[in-house]
Amino acid sequence: MTSPILPGNDAADSMIARAVSCLKHLPAALTLVIFDCDGVLIDSEALCNRVVAEDLTAQGWPMSVEESHDRFIGLTFPDTQRAAEARLGRSLGTDWVAGIITRVTAIMAAEARPIPGARAALEATTALGLRWRVASNSSHQEMAAKFAAAGLAELVGGRVHSAYDAIARGGAGKPAPDVFLEAAASEGVSPAACLVIEDSIAGVRGALAAGMTCLGFSPNGDNAAELAAAGAVPFGSMFDVPDLLRAAMEAKP
Repeated sequence: MTSPILPGNDAADSMIARAVSCLKHLPAALTLVIFDCDGVLIDSEALCNRVVAEDLTAQGWPMSVEESHDRFIGLTFPDTQRAAEARLGRSLGTDWVAGIITRVTAIMAAEARPIPGARAALEATTALGLRWRVASNSSHQEMAAKFAAAGLAELVGGRVHSAYDAIARGGAGKPAPDVFLEAAASEGVSPAACLVIEDSIAGVRGALAAGMTCLGFSPNGDNAAELAAAGAVPFGSMFDVPDLLRAAMEAKP
């Protein structure tokens, strides 16, 4: 078994060195940073997976929190519902997504916490003179609860994009590029001038499909190779974001 990639060890230092090297070759001058929400800014994925696992187990598909994470990370609840219905061979009903969102929102309001380094990363992005947005597969209802509970609501106000807006217009959530393109359009920035920070394969694929460079957040190093294979530049701590952004700003397109 390999040891976890933790700040301060040789593996972590090597990961940061590779990320810095890659970010010095962006296709355009960095203008906009787009942060994912769950797993990047908010430590919420285990809470969400707990709700989904409990519900699907009750529906007849026995599932652990870990399996829910592995199967559904980065997907919207409509995508999760379609996968569950295919497995169960029956409909979960037209109100399943709304019910899950209500239950997840209640848990987030009580238990959501920020990822270590998230606030520092957001504040540093602003201090560096870069614009930034949040692009998530979560609903606005969920995100409002998460950011309030995590103490980040005042920072992200007016900067949040939900895939459910794209879905309502006939688009799709990640791994489609829609929510990333919406975030860029809101700032009038071309995709080539955007840097996305994601932790899921679905998010990485969506960012690349939008024509954006993507950093892959892997705090334990356990999925760094998968994120890299999907096309992201892996890194291991949100506290590293300021240095990574400085490297990206030094890029010579």
